[in-house]
Formats: sequence, structure tokens, C-alpha cells
Amino acid sequence: MHTSSDLNAYLRHVCKKGICTPCTEKSYMNEKQHNLVTSWIIILIAVWSLQGSICSAEFRAAIAVRNVTPDPLLPVSGGVGPSKPASRKFGELTVRALVLENDGTRIAICSTDFLGFPGVLCSKVRRQVPGIDSKNVLIAATHNHSGPDCYGFPDGSGQTDADIEYLNGVCKKLADAVNEAISKLRPVNVKIASGKARGKIAYNYYAEKLYDPRCNVIQFLDSEGKPLATFVNYACHPEVIGADQGILSPDFVGPLYDRIGQQGGGIGIFINSALGGMVTADCRGPDGRDMRTWDECIRIGNLLADEALRIVADAPIQKEPKLFCGSTTIEFPVENEMLLAIVKASPLGFELSSATGNEKGAIATKVNIVNIGNAQMLTIPGEALPNIGYYLKRNMHGTHNMLLGLTNDAFGYILTKVDFNSFERYDYISRTSLGEMTGEIFMDEALKFVNACPRPEK
Repeated sequence: MHTSSDLNAYLRHVCKKGICTPCTEKSYMNEKQHNLVTSWIIILIAVWSLQGSICSAEFRAAIAVRNVTPDPLLPVSGGVGPSKPASRKFGELTVRALVLENDGTRIAICSTDFLGFPGVLCSKVRRQVPGIDSKNVLIAATHNHSGPDCYGFPDGSGQTDADIEYLNGVCKKLADAVNEAISKLRPVNVKIASGKARGKIAYNYYAEKLYDPRCNVIQFLDSEGKPLATFVNYACHPEVIGADQGILSPDFVGPLYDRIGQQGGGIGIFINSALGGMVTADCRGPDGRDMRTWDECIRIGNLLADEALRIVADAPIQKEPKLFCGSTTIEFPVENEMLLAIVKASPLGFELSSATGNEKGAIATKVNIVNIGNAQMLTIPGEALPNIGYYLKRNMHGTHNMLLGLTNDAFGYILTKVDFNSFERYDYISRTSLGEMTGEIFMDEALKFVNACPRPEK
């Protein structure tokens, strides 16, 4: 890319050579020469400007990873309540940062191997990333059920198993990964695809077929067509191992990443989708009982990776896709007494407001819309049920519509008002939701924002 300093250097060169000597009546050739050079300078300025605009429109990307496996091991959390001691580990916990840039817009899409990554921790990361507008830093949790507590759940004795020093270290490592990716940005092309992931990967524990089998994939290719990174968006609880076996692990997400790398897909990054109520990993054995082993994590992770790579393999290449990132704030009333107590007791410092008029208070979260070429992404601050997921996707505007679950916050289950406290099966997810209107508020506000944002490319 040429700069104004390059142009100034050239002008100094031509003037030093006397080409720009002022013309006089006695020097017709000097005047003609002066006009000729002036014309060339105007052309050069236009070329320099054009090249600069072309470079600024260039789509660039990079990805970086940090290992955040605690040493010594910390207790693991699979949900509300005390964490369980861990005495061994399978795989490594990581945080990953994918940075994208195009035509003055720069964003980071991050994934962490935890049950959730609350907004207060996201804010700590953003403050350590000066190279990206904080509104453009998206941070998700894979919803792994065998990692350390990131919420500060009470343990029943007035204490918590959340290790604040460890969590601060995780925030720093994720910020370091984002900053590294910024420093390594390079031109890329993009392939985007969606399709049904085939095979025994996920099912709905409450009603077997009530889940979205579609897998969304974005692959970033270098100038030689080699994948640098593969982004996978799919709905499934990573809870093969769970929290009650004394094992710390990334569940099937770790083997997913390993397989993507082994198969030439570059560095993998996974973000969950509408997995609530209760889309989980299908680790059922021939007798119907769950096979809660690391081998089963490997089987599911490998299969999902293979399916993602199959789905994206023949997708057309999008060169210099347009990039957009928008951000809004949505507030939810906190009607759930248990979650309200967790918010107030947590050492993380959650903030409540009274903006909604709810006497118990409200909690605010950041929601993003991202357009990449012909794809559109919407972040969800929790575990939306599959019916909400289908409704949101069919009202978004991309050729490929993606829901980034548990992103920027993780407020538990998100149900419609007619599902809340309805079926007996929905008792648990209703008890771990902010309230009856959470889903209605989110759908209304999110789709208003979707419609107010620029449309993705076709």
C-alpha cells in the first residue's frame, strides 16, 4: 500500500531534478514539461488513492489460541450449585480469538471452554484490547460442563468455588490472544456454508427430534487457498464428561479442534447455537445408557469436525466479503429469586438496574449483529430453546443465518412465555431462566435490531 510519504518523496525527487522548474515566457519547453509532469502527478495521486482504497477494502483475518488449563486443577462446574473436585484431566482448556477486518471495521469473535463467560468477565477482556472498539469484541462460552466455575455459584456455605485469580488470568490470556491476532492480520478469502450435520452427534433429551441439525461453517483461506481457520456453529451441550466424574476437560470441543487441524482445516473455533431445553451430545450406547467417556468425546468431536469440513468443502469462495458489526443493549427483568441471589452474592460484581420497572431489578447485556459476506450472525446471551432459534433464523437476512449462543453473557435458559412453567419436562429450565418474558423480550428487541442493521450481501 502506498502512503502519502511515498508520494511526497517522489515529488521531492522530481523537484530536485529540476523537472518542476517554474516556466517563463522564454522557456516554452519548460512550460510544456511542467504541464506534462503536473498531469503525471495528478495521475499518480489518483493511482495512489485507488490503491489505498483497494487495500482498505481488503478482507483480513487471523486467529490465536491460549491454553487456560488450571495447574493445579480446579473444581469443575456443570451448573448452579457447588463445583465438584477434579483429580485428572483429558485434553486442554483453551480460549480462542478470531479477528476479522475489512474497510475500517475490525471485530473479534472469541470462544472459551467454559459453562458460561459472564459479561463482567467480557468487560475485563475488552479493557485490555486497545486495538478494537469494545462493542466489536464478542466473547462466547462453548458451554462445557467440565471446566472451572466462571459465575461464582454459591457452594451452600456462603462461599464459592470460583477462583478470581484464575479468572483474571483467563481474561488476560484471552486479551493476549486477541492482541496477537490483530498483529498477525493477513489477506484471506472466505467460504461459507450451511447444511445438516449427519450422524450420531446430538439429540433433544426432552423430545428426541426437536433440535436444529444444521451446522454453519465459515472457513478462512490464505492467498494459496490453504485454510487458516474454520469456524463451526452448531447446537449441542458439551456434557459427555459432565462435572461429577472428577475430570476436567473441554469435552467433545477439544477433539473437534484437534480433528479440524489434523484434516487441514487450520485452527478451529466453535460457538454453540440454540441448544436449550435440552439439546445434548448423543452419547447413548446400545442399551440406551450414556457412555460418558473421553473416547466418546473423541468420536463426537471427530464426527462434527468431519461434517463441518464436508459441508464447507464445495462452498464458493467469497473474495473481499463485506464486514459489518453492530451492537445494542437489551435489558431483562430478573424475576427468578435463585438467579437474583446468585447475582447479588457472586464475587464477580454483577450490576443490576431498575430500568425495566421490575422491583427485583434488571440486568443488561450487549447483543451483536455481524454480517460476513452473505452470512448474518446474532448473539444470544444464554441458552435459547430450538423453537426460538428457528424463529430468529427465518427472520434474519443472510443466506446463512447463525446464532451465537452464550455470547457476551450467559443468563441461563431462554424460553417463550407459553413454554415457561408449562410441561413438567420444562420445570428445570424454567427454574434456571431469568423469567417468563425473557424469550419474548429477546426476540422482539433482537429482531428490531436485525431489521435496523444493514443487510448482508446476497
